[in-house]
Amino acid sequence: MKDQDSSRWGRLRARLQQRGDRGSGSVELAVLATIVLVLAFAAIQTGMYFHARSVARSAAVQGVEAGRQIGSGPGDGIAQAQELLAKYGSVRGATVSSEGSGAEQIRITVRGTVATLVPGLELSVVQHAEAPVERWVAAP
Repeated sequence: MKDQDSSRWGRLRARLQQRGDRGSGSVELAVLATIVLVLAFAAIQTGMYFHARSVARSAAVQGVEAGRQIGSGPGDGIAQAQELLAKYGSVRGATVSSEGSGAEQIRITVRGTVATLVPGLELSVVQHAEAPVERWVAAP
């Protein structure tokens, strides 16, 4: 009887050991897939942020170039920057200002937010450019 009980326990133990890893591949795949998705979304969000930042910077530079020409003013620079922002549209709620501009210097600032993949996450972008205003100067 003892031989029969010990062999029965031996078979049960062998079956339990064989089932020990059963289903672990599914759990590992679920964990790994979650990590891969988070990394993919983080890479996409980073790309979206840097693209919006680049567009804001380009709009500010275009605005400065338009506003610094002879016969132009800060209003022309703001209009040019807004036109470029409307063309690309990756900076949401963009505002353009010429604060800090004077008779000899023009400064265009672009502010806005970036579209995000995570609800509730708000990433802001602020870029500016400045340059001297072109003018005629009498020769010394």
